[in-house]
Amino acid sequence: MATETPSLELRDLRTEFRIDGTWYAAVRGVSLSVAKNETLAIVGESGSGKSVTALSILRLMPSSGARHGGGQVLLEGKDLTGLSESQMAAVRGNDIAMIFQEPMTSLNPTMTIGDQIAEAVRQHRKLGWKEARKIALDVLEEVKIPAATQRFNDYPHQFSGGMRQRVMIAMALACRPKVLLADEPTTALDVTIQAQILTLLDDLKQAYGMSVVFITHNLGVVAQIADRVAVMYGGEIVELADADTLFARPTHPYTEALLHAMPRVDTDTISLKPIPGSVPAITAMPKGCTFAARCPLRESICETEHPSLSTLADGRHQVRCFVRARQSGEPA
Repeated sequence: MATETPSLELRDLRTEFRIDGTWYAAVRGVSLSVAKNETLAIVGESGSGKSVTALSILRLMPSSGARHGGGQVLLEGKDLTGLSESQMAAVRGNDIAMIFQEPMTSLNPTMTIGDQIAEAVRQHRKLGWKEARKIALDVLEEVKIPAATQRFNDYPHQFSGGMRQRVMIAMALACRPKVLLADEPTTALDVTIQAQILTLLDDLKQAYGMSVVFITHNLGVVAQIADRVAVMYGGEIVELADADTLFARPTHPYTEALLHAMPRVDTDTISLKPIPGSVPAITAMPKGCTFAARCPLRESICETEHPSLSTLADGRHQVRCFVRARQSGEPA
Protein backbone atom coordinates (compact mmCIF):
# COMPACT_ATOMS: atom_id res chain seq x y z
CA MET A 1 0.00 0.00 0.00
CA ALA A 2 1.39 3.41 -1.04
CA THR A 3 2.39 5.81 1.70
CA GLU A 4 0.56 9.15 1.61
CA THR A 5 2.77 12.12 0.75
CA PRO A 6 3.39 14.24 3.85
CA SER A 7 1.87 17.71 3.84
CA LEU A 8 5.26 19.12 4.87
CA GLU A 9 8.66 17.47 4.77
CA LEU A 10 12.11 18.81 5.62
CA ARG A 11 15.10 16.95 4.21
CA ASP A 12 18.48 17.75 5.71
CA LEU A 13 17.57 21.44 6.11
CA ARG A 14 20.47 23.73 6.93
CA THR A 15 20.31 27.47 7.70
CA GLU A 16 23.41 29.54 8.27
CA PHE A 17 24.22 32.97 9.74
CA ARG A 18 27.26 35.09 8.93
CA ILE A 19 29.15 36.24 12.01
CA ASP A 20 32.38 38.22 11.65
CA GLY A 21 32.68 37.14 8.03
CA THR A 22 32.24 33.40 8.72
CA TRP A 23 29.12 31.30 8.09
CA TYR A 24 27.83 29.21 11.01
CA ALA A 25 24.89 26.77 10.96
CA ALA A 26 21.96 27.54 13.27
CA VAL A 27 19.84 24.72 11.82
CA ARG A 28 21.95 21.66 11.05
CA GLY A 29 20.59 18.88 8.89
CA VAL A 30 17.02 18.84 10.20
CA SER A 31 14.78 16.18 8.65
CA LEU A 32 11.09 16.03 9.62
CA SER A 33 7.74 15.18 8.10
CA VAL A 34 4.20 16.15 9.08
CA ALA A 35 1.17 14.22 7.82
CA LYS A 36 -2.22 15.67 7.05
CA ASN A 37 -4.27 16.30 10.22
CA GLU A 38 -1.20 15.76 12.43
CA THR A 39 0.37 18.02 15.04
CA LEU A 40 4.15 17.84 15.36
CA ALA A 41 5.58 19.67 18.35
CA ILE A 42 9.15 20.98 18.21
CA VAL A 43 10.44 21.48 21.73
CA GLY A 44 13.69 22.72 23.23
CA GLU A 45 15.38 25.54 25.14
CA SER A 46 15.72 29.05 23.78
CA GLY A 47 18.57 29.03 21.28
CA SER A 48 18.02 25.44 20.16
CA GLY A 49 16.92 26.43 16.64
CA LYS A 50 13.13 25.99 16.81
CA SER A 51 12.04 29.39 15.52
CA VAL A 52 14.82 29.56 12.93
CA THR A 53 13.56 26.25 11.53
CA ALA A 54 10.03 27.65 11.17
CA LEU A 55 11.26 30.89 9.58
CA SER A 56 13.46 28.87 7.22
CA ILE A 57 10.43 26.91 5.99
CA LEU A 58 8.80 30.16 4.86
CA ARG A 59 12.11 31.75 3.80
CA LEU A 60 11.60 34.66 6.16
CA MET A 61 15.24 34.92 7.23
CA PRO A 62 16.94 38.28 6.56
CA SER A 63 18.39 38.54 3.04
CA SER A 64 21.75 39.71 4.38
CA GLY A 65 23.54 37.80 7.10
CA ALA A 66 21.52 34.61 6.67
CA ARG A 67 21.34 32.00 3.93
CA HIS A 68 19.86 28.63 2.98
CA GLY A 69 22.79 26.29 3.49
CA GLY A 70 21.27 23.17 1.91
CA GLY A 71 18.45 20.66 2.06
CA GLN A 72 14.85 20.72 0.88
CA VAL A 73 11.48 21.98 2.10
CA LEU A 74 8.72 19.96 0.44
CA LEU A 75 5.05 21.01 0.44
CA GLU A 76 3.01 17.98 -0.65
CA GLY A 77 6.11 16.77 -2.51
CA LYS A 78 6.94 20.10 -4.19
CA ASP A 79 10.33 21.59 -3.29
CA LEU A 80 9.97 25.21 -2.17
CA THR A 81 13.67 26.00 -1.99
CA GLY A 82 13.91 26.63 -5.73
CA LEU A 83 10.94 29.01 -5.96
CA SER A 84 11.39 32.68 -6.78
CA GLU A 85 10.48 35.29 -4.17
CA SER A 86 7.20 36.10 -5.94
CA GLN A 87 6.29 32.41 -6.08
CA MET A 88 7.18 32.03 -2.41
CA ALA A 89 5.02 35.05 -1.53
CA ALA A 90 2.06 33.19 -3.02
CA VAL A 91 2.76 30.24 -0.71
CA ARG A 92 3.09 32.28 2.49
CA GLY A 93 -0.26 32.76 4.20
CA ASN A 94 -2.02 30.70 1.56
CA ASP A 95 -0.57 27.17 1.60
CA ILE A 96 1.60 27.64 4.71
CA ALA A 97 0.55 30.13 7.39
CA MET A 98 2.32 31.16 10.57
CA ILE A 99 1.23 32.39 13.98
CA PHE A 100 4.02 34.44 15.54
CA GLN A 101 5.00 34.64 19.22
CA GLU A 102 3.75 38.10 20.15
CA PRO A 103 0.41 39.19 18.64
CA MET A 104 0.70 42.84 19.65
CA THR A 105 3.84 43.33 17.57
CA SER A 106 2.50 41.21 14.69
CA LEU A 107 -0.71 43.19 14.19
CA ASN A 108 -0.79 46.60 12.52
CA PRO A 109 -1.92 49.11 15.17
CA THR A 110 -3.23 51.55 12.51
CA MET A 111 -5.66 49.09 10.85
CA THR A 112 -8.86 47.58 12.18
CA ILE A 113 -8.86 43.88 12.94
CA GLY A 114 -11.38 43.14 10.18
CA ASP A 115 -9.43 45.00 7.52
CA GLN A 116 -6.18 43.25 8.43
CA ILE A 117 -7.73 39.83 7.94
CA ALA A 118 -9.58 40.94 4.80
CA GLU A 119 -6.36 42.29 3.31
CA ALA A 120 -4.65 38.92 3.85
CA VAL A 121 -7.55 37.21 2.04
CA ARG A 122 -7.42 39.70 -0.86
CA GLN A 123 -3.69 39.11 -1.32
CA HIS A 124 -4.25 35.44 -2.14
CA ARG A 125 -7.84 35.13 -3.32
CA LYS A 126 -7.98 38.26 -5.53
CA LEU A 127 -11.39 39.17 -4.13
CA GLY A 128 -13.06 42.55 -3.68
CA TRP A 129 -13.28 44.15 -0.25
CA LYS A 130 -16.91 43.09 0.25
CA GLU A 131 -16.22 39.37 -0.27
CA ALA A 132 -12.98 39.52 1.69
CA ARG A 133 -14.66 41.23 4.64
CA LYS A 134 -17.34 38.54 4.72
CA ILE A 135 -14.67 35.82 4.88
CA ALA A 136 -12.86 37.80 7.60
CA LEU A 137 -16.03 38.03 9.68
CA ASP A 138 -16.74 34.31 9.23
CA VAL A 139 -13.26 33.35 10.42
CA LEU A 140 -13.46 35.70 13.43
CA GLU A 141 -16.63 33.87 14.43
CA GLU A 142 -14.88 30.51 13.90
CA VAL A 143 -12.16 31.45 16.39
CA LYS A 144 -14.88 32.44 18.85
CA ILE A 145 -14.37 36.20 19.07
CA PRO A 146 -17.38 37.37 21.15
CA ALA A 147 -19.68 39.78 19.26
CA ALA A 148 -17.49 39.45 16.16
CA THR A 149 -19.69 41.74 14.08
CA GLN A 150 -19.31 44.56 16.61
CA ARG A 151 -15.57 43.92 17.16
CA PHE A 152 -14.81 43.76 13.41
CA ASN A 153 -13.94 47.47 13.22
CA ASP A 154 -11.97 47.62 16.48
CA TYR A 155 -8.21 48.15 16.62
CA PRO A 156 -5.65 45.74 18.16
CA HIS A 157 -5.18 47.86 21.31
CA GLN A 158 -8.89 47.36 22.10
CA PHE A 159 -8.40 43.58 22.45
CA SER A 160 -6.96 41.59 25.34
CA GLY A 161 -3.89 39.38 24.83
CA GLY A 162 -6.00 36.26 24.42
CA MET A 163 -8.34 37.94 21.93
CA ARG A 164 -5.39 39.29 19.93
CA GLN A 165 -4.02 35.77 19.72
CA ARG A 166 -7.38 34.58 18.40
CA VAL A 167 -7.20 37.32 15.77
CA MET A 168 -3.74 36.08 14.75
CA ILE A 169 -5.14 32.55 14.43
CA ALA A 170 -8.06 33.88 12.36
CA MET A 171 -5.65 35.70 10.05
CA ALA A 172 -3.52 32.57 9.64
CA LEU A 173 -6.55 30.39 8.88
CA ALA A 174 -8.43 32.80 6.61
CA CYS A 175 -7.06 31.21 3.42
CA ARG A 176 -7.44 27.64 4.69
CA PRO A 177 -3.72 26.73 4.68
CA LYS A 178 -2.48 23.18 4.30
CA VAL A 179 0.17 23.71 6.98
CA LEU A 180 0.07 25.94 10.06
CA LEU A 181 3.29 26.94 11.83
CA ALA A 182 2.58 28.08 15.39
CA ASP A 183 5.63 29.65 17.05
CA GLU A 184 5.02 29.67 20.83
CA PRO A 185 1.51 31.14 20.38
CA THR A 186 0.55 30.75 24.05
CA THR A 187 3.74 31.98 25.77
CA ALA A 188 2.38 35.37 26.90
CA LEU A 189 -1.04 34.05 27.99
CA ASP A 190 -2.25 32.90 31.40
CA VAL A 191 -2.99 29.20 31.79
CA THR A 192 -6.77 29.51 31.43
CA ILE A 193 -6.55 31.43 28.14
CA GLN A 194 -3.71 29.13 27.03
CA ALA A 195 -5.94 26.08 27.46
CA GLN A 196 -8.69 27.75 25.43
CA ILE A 197 -6.29 28.60 22.59
CA LEU A 198 -4.88 25.06 22.50
CA THR A 199 -8.38 23.56 22.38
CA LEU A 200 -9.34 26.00 19.63
CA LEU A 201 -6.28 25.11 17.53
CA ASP A 202 -6.98 21.40 17.88
CA ASP A 203 -10.65 21.85 16.91
CA LEU A 204 -9.70 23.89 13.84
CA LYS A 205 -7.03 21.37 12.84
CA GLN A 206 -9.64 18.59 12.90
CA ALA A 207 -12.16 20.72 11.00
CA TYR A 208 -9.74 21.69 8.21
CA GLY A 209 -7.52 18.60 8.11
CA MET A 210 -4.44 20.79 8.49
CA SER A 211 -0.91 19.83 9.42
CA VAL A 212 0.33 21.79 12.44
CA VAL A 213 3.93 22.41 13.50
CA PHE A 214 3.74 23.68 17.09
CA ILE A 215 6.93 25.26 18.46
CA THR A 216 7.21 25.53 22.23
CA HIS A 217 9.48 25.14 25.25
CA ASN A 218 6.52 24.07 27.41
CA LEU A 219 6.25 20.29 27.74
CA GLY A 220 2.84 20.64 29.38
CA VAL A 221 1.55 22.17 26.14
CA VAL A 222 3.22 19.37 24.17
CA ALA A 223 1.42 16.71 26.21
CA GLN A 224 -1.91 18.39 25.53
CA ILE A 225 -1.70 19.04 21.80
CA ALA A 226 0.98 16.95 20.05
CA ASP A 227 0.70 13.71 18.09
CA ARG A 228 4.48 13.48 17.63
CA VAL A 229 7.36 15.35 19.24
CA ALA A 230 10.76 16.43 17.90
CA VAL A 231 13.23 17.53 20.59
CA MET A 232 15.78 20.08 19.29
CA TYR A 233 19.14 20.94 20.76
CA GLY A 234 22.02 22.84 19.20
CA GLY A 235 20.22 23.26 15.88
CA GLU A 236 19.45 19.58 15.31
CA ILE A 237 16.88 16.93 16.24
CA VAL A 238 18.09 14.83 19.17
CA GLU A 239 14.93 12.77 19.72
CA LEU A 240 11.82 12.05 17.66
CA ALA A 241 8.86 9.93 18.77
CA ASP A 242 5.10 9.95 19.16
CA ALA A 243 3.97 11.94 22.17
CA ASP A 244 2.89 8.97 24.30
CA THR A 245 6.21 7.19 23.75
CA LEU A 246 8.28 10.30 24.46
CA PHE A 247 6.61 10.94 27.83
CA ALA A 248 6.55 7.26 28.80
CA ARG A 249 10.11 6.46 27.66
CA PRO A 250 12.22 9.61 27.20
CA THR A 251 15.49 8.31 25.81
CA HIS A 252 17.89 11.14 25.07
CA PRO A 253 19.52 12.55 28.24
CA TYR A 254 18.44 16.05 27.17
CA THR A 255 14.79 15.01 26.93
CA GLU A 256 15.03 13.43 30.38
CA ALA A 257 16.59 16.62 31.74
CA LEU A 258 13.81 18.76 30.25
CA LEU A 259 11.16 16.59 31.90
CA HIS A 260 12.93 16.69 35.27
CA ALA A 261 13.14 20.50 35.04
CA MET A 262 9.41 20.89 34.36
CA PRO A 263 7.23 21.98 37.31
CA ARG A 264 4.39 19.56 38.12
CA VAL A 265 1.32 20.00 40.29
CA ASP A 266 1.74 16.54 41.85
CA THR A 267 5.31 17.03 43.10
CA ASP A 268 7.05 19.48 45.39
CA THR A 269 9.08 22.23 43.70
CA ILE A 270 12.18 21.09 45.59
CA SER A 271 12.30 18.05 43.26
CA LEU A 272 13.03 20.20 40.18
CA LYS A 273 16.45 19.53 38.65
CA PRO A 274 17.84 22.41 36.60
CA ILE A 275 20.02 21.56 33.59
CA PRO A 276 23.57 22.78 34.21
CA GLY A 277 25.24 24.99 31.62
CA SER A 278 23.59 26.39 28.50
CA VAL A 279 23.05 25.67 24.80
CA PRO A 280 26.37 26.18 22.96
CA ALA A 281 26.65 29.22 20.71
CA ILE A 282 26.60 28.49 16.98
CA THR A 283 30.15 29.90 16.80
CA ALA A 284 31.38 27.32 19.33
CA MET A 285 29.67 24.05 18.45
CA PRO A 286 31.66 21.10 19.85
CA LYS A 287 33.19 18.49 17.56
CA GLY A 288 31.29 15.63 19.16
CA CYS A 289 27.80 15.50 20.68
CA THR A 290 26.37 18.99 21.18
CA PHE A 291 24.97 17.99 24.59
CA ALA A 292 28.11 16.23 25.87
CA ALA A 293 29.32 19.09 28.09
CA ARG A 294 26.04 19.02 30.05
CA CYS A 295 25.38 15.27 29.93
CA PRO A 296 25.79 12.97 32.97
CA LEU A 297 26.15 9.92 30.67
CA ARG A 298 28.95 11.22 28.43
CA GLU A 299 31.72 8.88 27.38
CA SER A 300 34.96 9.66 25.59
CA ILE A 301 33.39 8.98 22.18
CA CYS A 302 30.75 11.67 22.86
CA GLU A 303 33.42 14.36 22.89
CA THR A 304 35.21 13.29 19.70
CA GLU A 305 32.51 11.93 17.35
CA HIS A 306 29.16 13.37 16.34
CA PRO A 307 26.23 10.91 16.84
CA SER A 308 23.70 10.30 14.09
CA LEU A 309 19.93 10.10 14.62
CA SER A 310 19.51 6.36 15.25
CA THR A 311 16.24 4.45 14.90
CA LEU A 312 15.59 2.22 17.91
CA ALA A 313 14.33 -1.35 17.88
CA ASP A 314 10.64 -0.40 17.75
CA GLY A 315 11.24 1.27 14.36
CA ARG A 316 9.47 4.54 15.28
CA HIS A 317 11.56 6.10 18.04
CA GLN A 318 14.74 7.96 17.02
CA VAL A 319 17.50 9.29 19.25
CA ARG A 320 20.86 11.03 18.68
CA CYS A 321 22.95 9.47 21.46
CA PHE A 322 25.72 6.86 21.39
CA VAL A 323 24.95 5.58 24.89
CA ARG A 324 21.18 5.36 24.67
CA ALA A 325 21.15 3.95 21.13
CA ARG A 326 23.43 1.16 22.34
CA GLN A 327 21.36 0.51 25.48
CA SER A 328 17.99 0.59 23.70
CA GLY A 329 19.15 -1.44 20.76
CA GLU A 330 19.13 -0.26 17.17
CA PRO A 331 17.26 -2.35 14.58
CA ALA A 332 19.26 -5.03 12.84
